[in-house]
Amino acid sequence: MIKEIKVKTALSPSQLPGLDYALNPYRGCGHACIYCYAPSVIHWDKGKWGDAIEAKVNLPRILSKELRIKKKGIVGLGTVTDPYQPAEKKYEITRRCLELLLMHDFPVCIQTKSSLVLRDMDLLKRFSNIEVGITLTTLDDSVREKMEPGASSVQERLRTLEELGKNGINTWVFLGPVMPYITEDEALVDAIAAVKPKYVLVDRLRLKEGVWDCVTAFIREFDLQLLPEYDRIFLKGEGYYAEVFERMIRRCEEKKLRCEVNKIG
Repeated sequence: MIKEIKVKTALSPSQLPGLDYALNPYRGCGHACIYCYAPSVIHWDKGKWGDAIEAKVNLPRILSKELRIKKKGIVGLGTVTDPYQPAEKKYEITRRCLELLLMHDFPVCIQTKSSLVLRDMDLLKRFSNIEVGITLTTLDDSVREKMEPGASSVQERLRTLEELGKNGINTWVFLGPVMPYITEDEALVDAIAAVKPKYVLVDRLRLKEGVWDCVTAFIREFDLQLLPEYDRIFLKGEGYYAEVFERMIRRCEEKKLRCEVNKIG
């Protein structure tokens, strides 16, 4: 269900490093990722995450006014929602915002799980300062379908990275969240290296409010035997990620791929 809403502001100060502003064309996200912590950040109260979307239909008009008075800074498109989620095919709010940002020459950083970003290649190529990050969690698309049911397939995302790179767009990969014993696949690093992003940012599973219930429901269906391990890692705080991240970073280095671990939050 998509509800059209109107907002009073467009650009918000960003708390994320490297970004000055956050711009989110939608509230809620149709990708319905089981590990998403955005519901706790935006205090989502519209039912199951992924079932309801709010499209900010007047956002471009508000953004147009703000860009005339705001100090130029890097705009993060999609900090608590995916700017290229399925609703964007109809509403094109992200595209209209990009047109305005391009007009005012604001630098932009996009993060998405969707190949729909390729639709806007004509705009992306005209920016003087832009980069596109693609989130990848697993190389196994059957696992992806269970964790990120509304998002583009793994192969579509890899193709998107390749196409963006061919068109001179700086790309990066958000590799995460790494799901213990499910997605720590070094073959995914190899597949990423083949499409030559600028860098990779690796992240752990972050259990904000509400995420644990969604994750454990997924684990029960995926492999019930993993539940004690997840209890050990996340509830008892026993080690897991240090060794896995070290292995993934080493693999990236072997592939001459710059890799960092996300230390935020």
